[in-house]
Amino acid sequence: MNIALPFRVFIATAMTGLLLTACSGSDGSSDASGSPSATTGTSQPPTPSQSPSRATPTPSLSATTPPGTPAPTTPAPGGTTQAIGPGRLQPIWPFTTLTQAQAWQRDYRSGGHQPWHLDPEQTALSFTQGYLGFRDIDRVTTRNISGSHARIGVATSGPEGGTAATIHLVRYGTGSDAPWEVVGTDDTTFTLTLPAYGAVVRSPLQIGGRITGVDESIRIQVRQPSSKAPLGSSCCGSAGGDNQPWKQSVSFSGARDTVLTVVASTGGHVAEVERFAVTAVRTG
Repeated sequence: MNIALPFRVFIATAMTGLLLTACSGSDGSSDASGSPSATTGTSQPPTPSQSPSRATPTPSLSATTPPGTPAPTTPAPGGTTQAIGPGRLQPIWPFTTLTQAQAWQRDYRSGGHQPWHLDPEQTALSFTQGYLGFRDIDRVTTRNISGSHARIGVATSGPEGGTAATIHLVRYGTGSDAPWEVVGTDDTTFTLTLPAYGAVVRSPLQIGGRITGVDESIRIQVRQPSSKAPLGSSCCGSAGGDNQPWKQSVSFSGARDTVLTVVASTGGHVAEVERFAVTAVRTG
C-alpha cells in the first residue's frame, strides 16, 4: 500500500459517521468523546514477545474537519457511511464498519470487553497472525504512535527475522478509548501499488508493485474479514533485482464485504513469510 505522506486524519461525528481523510497539515490528536463498539468473530490477539527498538516517522494529523470537505456518499453494511474515494483511508480490520467499532466501545465501557483493541501492538499482531494467517510473525520490532496514527513493525522470531512489514493503524471513532483499526502497510523494498488503494475491483485482479531481493517467490491472497479462508490466491510469481517491477493475476469469488484485503508476501530464504504488503480495495 502506498499512501502519500504526510497526511492527516479527519474525524467527524456527524450522522454520516466517521470520515478519515489523508492530507497535509499540522500536528493534532483526537480527544473527542464518542461511543464505538465490538465486531463479531474478532480473533483473540497474540502477546508481543519483544518491545520495539526503533521508531519510524509518522505524518501529522488534525481532528478538525476543514470547511468544504465532502461527506461520504456510499452507505456500508451496518448502517454507517464509510470513507471512500481517492486519498481516503479504508477500514481493513478488525472492524468493517463504524457501527461495529462503536458497539465494541460501548461494551468496553460497560464491562472491559476485549481491551486489546486499545493496544496497537496487539492489534497489529492479531491482524498478521489471526487474519492473514502468518502464524510465525509473532514479534514487534518497531513502534511509532503520533496522535491517532500508529506504525507497528512486525517480524518472525529468531536472529535473522527482520521487519516483515510496518502495519499502519488509526483510531476508528472518537474518544480516548476509540479502538485501533488496520488501514494498510507502509511499504519499502517490497511494494504493492496495483490495484490502487481504495479502488473498486472485480475478478480477475491484476496485482503488482516493485521489489528488491534475490530469487523471490511472491504469493497473493484476497481476503475479507467475514471469511476464514481466502477468496482467492495465486502462487508463486518469481521476482528479484533492485527495485524491479513485479506483476501477477489472481481470481477471487464470494466477496460480500465492502472492503477486501489484497496481501502479497515473499519468503523462503529464512522463513516462509519474510516480507509482506497489504492494500485495501472495494467491491462497489
